[in-house]
Amino acid sequence: MVLDTGSELSWLHCKKEPNFNSIFNPIASKTYNEIPCSSQTCVTRTRDLPLPVSCDPAKLCHFIISYADASSVEGNLAFETFQVGSMTGPATVFGCMDSGFSSNSEEDAKTTGLMGMNRGSLSFVNQMGFRKFSYCISDRDSSGVLLLGEASFSWLKPLNYTPLLEMSAPLPYFDRVAYSVQLEGIKVSDKILSLPKSVFVPDHTGAGQTTVDSGTQFTFLLGPVYSALKKEFLLQSKGVLRVLNEPHYEFQGAMDLCYLIESTRATLPNLPVVNLMFQGAEMSVSGQRLLYRVPGEVRGKDSVWCFTFGNSDLLGIESFVIGHHQQQNVWMEYDLENSRIGFAEVRCDLAGQRLGLNV
Repeated sequence: MVLDTGSELSWLHCKKEPNFNSIFNPIASKTYNEIPCSSQTCVTRTRDLPLPVSCDPAKLCHFIISYADASSVEGNLAFETFQVGSMTGPATVFGCMDSGFSSNSEEDAKTTGLMGMNRGSLSFVNQMGFRKFSYCISDRDSSGVLLLGEASFSWLKPLNYTPLLEMSAPLPYFDRVAYSVQLEGIKVSDKILSLPKSVFVPDHTGAGQTTVDSGTQFTFLLGPVYSALKKEFLLQSKGVLRVLNEPHYEFQGAMDLCYLIESTRATLPNLPVVNLMFQGAEMSVSGQRLLYRVPGEVRGKDSVWCFTFGNSDLLGIESFVIGHHQQQNVWMEYDLENSRIGFAEVRCDLAGQRLGLNV
């Protein structure tokens, strides 16, 4: 399943589609219960979902969710009982996705569903009652480790913590169920970008918040911040990287800083390190987390690699989003009890081995 800290509702493929895995058959489950659209669950507990629920022809609670990458999913809400380790959870609301899944990604076709892990009342962690969870994403194929509950290991470096940002008053553009933190600045090598602190602070509408989202692949910054970072990274990587000089080339519609690197090259050259400066903690982004090889894009003997920071403005997103590519080989802890996020660099494959998992 896709682990998504940016969305609320968990769902599974419930109908066998030719191109998708389907592991859940509701008919074979003794604890599966459909939710009618007249029930309190359908009427009141779905208020945090991005789109209003509806009533299907069978008078069942029907949902549609669309994601930032233009994919969407729809199906019916139901109750099911999930078991995690030796613990059996309470009856949990989830989506039984049974009618078409539109997606642009081949990776999505390999998944069985999505685990919604944000702060909303219908998220998996909230419904199951977990007040802390951690994960670590491998740099090889986005597989990794998910740990529900306390993580205390001698081999894990001390975590750096940044507080979760709370907003008491409802604001039109502030997502109050997201994991929102305060980005305070960005440093390239030892140079801090000369930007006013105000560009990182949400405005009176709530636009400009910073969310940590494992369901978004890359990191997106609001226009002025992206432009400053792009300019400084270009300057510091001059002579080390060859820029792709194609003015209209944009990867995924928001990433316009791309490079040519020899296809036969085994490792990336030494790159300047980008530090994301949060309130009380810094996240260091280096090496392979800074560039992404675009599948199928070749120019002669060179492959096209793009800078893994994009421009939020080009996507029409009114926020900073810290995606999972920047979180690779970082132990990420979501501590809801103390309202904070902690992180420390770690080799995720080794962490998986220490936990007895083949990652």
